[in-house]
Formats: sequence, structure tokens, C-alpha cells
Amino acid sequence: MNILILGSGGREHALAWAVMQNPKCDRLIVAPGNAGIAQIAECASFDIENGGAVVSFAEENAIDFVIVGPEAPLAAGVADRLREAGILVFGPSEGAARLEASKSFTKEICDAAGAPTATYVRFTEAEPAKAYVRAQGAPIVVKADGLAAGKGVIVAMDEATALEAVDDMFGGAFGGAGAEVVIEEFMEGEEASLFVLCDGTDILSIGTAQDHKRVGEGDTGLNTGGMGAYSPAPVLSPEVEARAMDQIVRPTMAEMARRGVPFQGVLYAGLMIKDGQPRLVEYNVRFGDPECQVLMMRLGAQAMDLMHAAAEGRLAEARVNWADDHAMTVVMAANGYPGSYEKGTEIKGLEALPEDSRNMVFHAGTRAEGGAVLASGGRVLNVTARGDTLQEARDQAYAMVEAVDWPGGFYRRDIGWRAL
Repeated sequence: MNILILGSGGREHALAWAVMQNPKCDRLIVAPGNAGIAQIAECASFDIENGGAVVSFAEENAIDFVIVGPEAPLAAGVADRLREAGILVFGPSEGAARLEASKSFTKEICDAAGAPTATYVRFTEAEPAKAYVRAQGAPIVVKADGLAAGKGVIVAMDEATALEAVDDMFGGAFGGAGAEVVIEEFMEGEEASLFVLCDGTDILSIGTAQDHKRVGEGDTGLNTGGMGAYSPAPVLSPEVEARAMDQIVRPTMAEMARRGVPFQGVLYAGLMIKDGQPRLVEYNVRFGDPECQVLMMRLGAQAMDLMHAAAEGRLAEARVNWADDHAMTVVMAANGYPGSYEKGTEIKGLEALPEDSRNMVFHAGTRAEGGAVLASGGRVLNVTARGDTLQEARDQAYAMVEAVDWPGGFYRRDIGWRAL
């Protein structure tokens, strides 16, 4: 098969790496890709949020299967345009992508489906929102309603932070994403992620992971897109996972189908778990980043077969073959991230690192120039390793991190601390 992956980050490098393991893949193109992806696949440049441009490219290149990595093309209806053109695609429709594109839509679905989640109120103006914060007190959670690249959520431990977040969001700090704001109760517990493939009718759990959102060690400092992850997440035990599937995911999928927007793709359920009871924090309609990196490391070649089955509506017959293993990824980010950071610093030492089924450096924000690899984003590398135990995976990942020669970057030294 000729396969096209849309996206340019560490998630897409991991997806490309897994797809390339599969003998069914004859040709792989990633648009726009990055310096790491270019080492294993062809890269192409066109507007991946323009459905017409994606369809034209797919037709010109005899693409059999399109995998959509990031949320923005999904929210823009790219999967709809591909389906209308008769091209097989992994990713939900624009209507179904509202589960990520609108926090208030997700809450409405949860209410209708009876799925346990935080109580919430939606606001379109700052003053009523601030009055609500003052009445409720802190801790409290303030969310930009729309897409904000994983950054539009402020967990405010004091009232002043919450009020500032309201002003920032309505003041345009997150662009159009902050035109409406959802304020939620603060949920206590431990957070973890459950990944579920859906084909519009059937669903299949394909793994658990735990992300580290805060920039600083011990989960301190500003929220980021994610500073590292590991899989599986012990807090998401088989019992807790079964509850999440029965009480949250299945009712949500049934409600979406009832509304005429069946979900087809991967559903990422961010869960807060306390005393063995899961509650929904948020849905994403694509693989998490950096959680995708540890999932792909563990799934390998079968990942493509599973995504293909979801796209063709064959999940009822699909099975996941798990090894009894663990994976960890450590994010190397540019100094200053998630604030302002310098681009263009050179990264050395990557060519000496192992690249195989147990060790891989996935590129997130890199570009190649004159034979050198340069940093071009905030989160730049995902140094990933598999092991028979989480400790083994951790030791190997950090050994690789320490071999990277990049004074312009930093990383957290405690990824996996909750489990270890």
C-alpha cells in the first residue's frame, strides 16, 4: 500500500516508524515531516489543513490510506473530504472531532451519555466567569473551549491564577480557542490516558500511558504539551480500564452514533482516577504526543494493521498482541520552553545512538540544514526505549538522553516517577 501520514511532530515520526515496520507498506510519504522522518520516509509540502489539497496530493500519488496525525486537519474536515473522494482515511469526521475541538460539546455529550466527569459551567464573557471563580474558590480548572495545541488548560491552585487565566483567555492569549471558556471543578486523583480505536460501531482498547504535563520535576511549573510519558500506566489497572470503557467510552460512542456523527479513528480518553473510579478529564481525537511514541514502540508493525481495520470498519475481528513490556519516552525541549525559546541550535551525537525495535529517537521539532540537525520547535526530541521492566526502559532512555550533545536543550530527570 501507498500510505500518507499528515503531520510534522514526534507523534508522526512514531507513526511513520511503526508503519515502516509493516510489510504491507510499499511507499510512505509524510507531510510536512521533519529531519528525523526524512531519514525513513519521503516528505512532501502542502497545506495539510486544506482538504482539497490533501485529496489532490493523494490522488496524484496513488495513495491507498491516509493517517491524520494532528487535531487541526481533523477539526478542519480533512477526513470528510478524503471520504467523499473515496480515499481510505484513519481519523474522525469534522463533526466527531468536536469531541476535542469544543470542551462544551464534550460536556454536553457526557451529560447525555451519563459519563462521569467534572461539573462545569460555560461562559462567553469574562465578568460572569470571574464572579463564578470568586464564588467557587480554588483549586479550580479554567479551559479555553476550542483547540489550543494542548496548552489551553489552567489548573489554578489559587483564585488569583484562575482570574488571570480568565482574563488571558478572553483577552486572546489562545486566539479563537478562548472565545468561550469552560470552568470546571478541580478533580483529585491520578491522571492517565486510555487509547481506544473506534470504527463507528465497534471499539478496541489499544493501551494505556501516563504523560507528564508540567515543565518541572515533581510535576511543577507551567503546563506543556508533555515532557515525557510511559506505558503501560499501572494506575489504569485492567479493572479501572474496564470501568472506563463501560461507563465512559462506550456510552460516548453510542451517543455520538445516535446523533448521526459516528466516531472513526482513535479516541484518547484523559482520565482522573481516584479510589479505582475513573472520571473523564478530556477527550482528544488523535494519538497523544508524547504518549503515541511509547504506544508505537510497544505495538510495532501491528499498529498499521489495527488503524487499517478501524478505517475499514473491521475492528470486531481485530486483536492487540501485547508483549509483557514497558516503554518510556523523555522529551528534550529547547531552553525557555514553554515560554519563548531560541530556534536553530545544532544537535549533535544522534548518529551514534541505537535505532531498533527497543531504542529510538523520535524527532518532534527538527529540520535538516547542510548535513546538520537543527532545533526548530519547543519540544524537539523524544528519546524512547523499551524494556522488560519500566526501570530498564527508564535507564536505557536516560542513557541515550545523556549521549545527545545539545547545550540548547533541557529535559526532566524524573519521567515515570509515579510508577517507580
